[in-house]
Amino acid sequence: MFPRLCVWILVASPTLALAASKEIQELQRDVAQLQQQVRDLQRSQDEKFAALQVLVQQAVDNASKANTAVAVIQSGFQQNIRDTETKVVTPVVGLASRMDQVSNDLRTVEQAVSDLTGLISKLQAQLTDLGNAVKVLATPPPAPPPPTTSGGALAAPETPTISATDLYSNARRDMSGGKLDLALQEFSDYLKWYGNTDLAPNAQFYIGSIHYSQGDYDNAVKEFDMVLEKYPDDANKRPDALYNKGLALEKMGRRTDGAQEFRELIKRFPSNDLSKSACEKLKGMGLSCALRATPAKKRSKAQ
Repeated sequence: MFPRLCVWILVASPTLALAASKEIQELQRDVAQLQQQVRDLQRSQDEKFAALQVLVQQAVDNASKANTAVAVIQSGFQQNIRDTETKVVTPVVGLASRMDQVSNDLRTVEQAVSDLTGLISKLQAQLTDLGNAVKVLATPPPAPPPPTTSGGALAAPETPTISATDLYSNARRDMSGGKLDLALQEFSDYLKWYGNTDLAPNAQFYIGSIHYSQGDYDNAVKEFDMVLEKYPDDANKRPDALYNKGLALEKMGRRTDGAQEFRELIKRFPSNDLSKSACEKLKGMGLSCALRATPAKKRSKAQ
């Protein structure tokens, strides 16, 4: 048995060896192909990685250039801002300081003009008093005291016995002190002796004011009319006369006539302060009032 087995092994060995050799060769060929594929894949990956490195490097370079450009732009922008501040802000600050100085100078000028206006008003008053004094000096000396009447009372003198300034001052003082009858006589004497002076319209107006305060509205209206008729060029007391005449007529129940005086005041003296009061009176009567918007004119100080 053993010799037969050995013979059979010897006979089958070349066949088995040949089959094993062919499988090994195929395996070696497959391994070689796999190794070649691995090498090809490695080479492809290396090439792609190299290209990627180039792209990354280019991106890094571009980013660096962009950062540099942004830094340059930012630096230029900041420089422009500094230049603008130097060219614009500094002059504006200087201009604001200059405007403050100009405002202070204007206030100083306004104060100076106000002081000058007050001084001119005082000079005008002094000139008026001086003119009255000259007129008094130009009048003849007072005549001897007139003879008494049959009843023993002194007749009213026909020539001045006191200067215009003193007589007017006494009348104003007595009026302010409540001595209305005495003030009424003194204002009447002033008009009789000094009816052509600058203060005559004032005296005429105050006579009407005294009658108004005493409730004698009829005589008050007559005296205010005298201001308007005798002194048409006087701009000092004409507005007062028109307004107070309207008040007196209203007190007498003559509302229509009073409203007419208020409208006349507004028409002739629209910028006078009394025109605003007249407009309010008309509205209080339920009437319309179309007062033009004009700068208010300050009323002259009453004398």
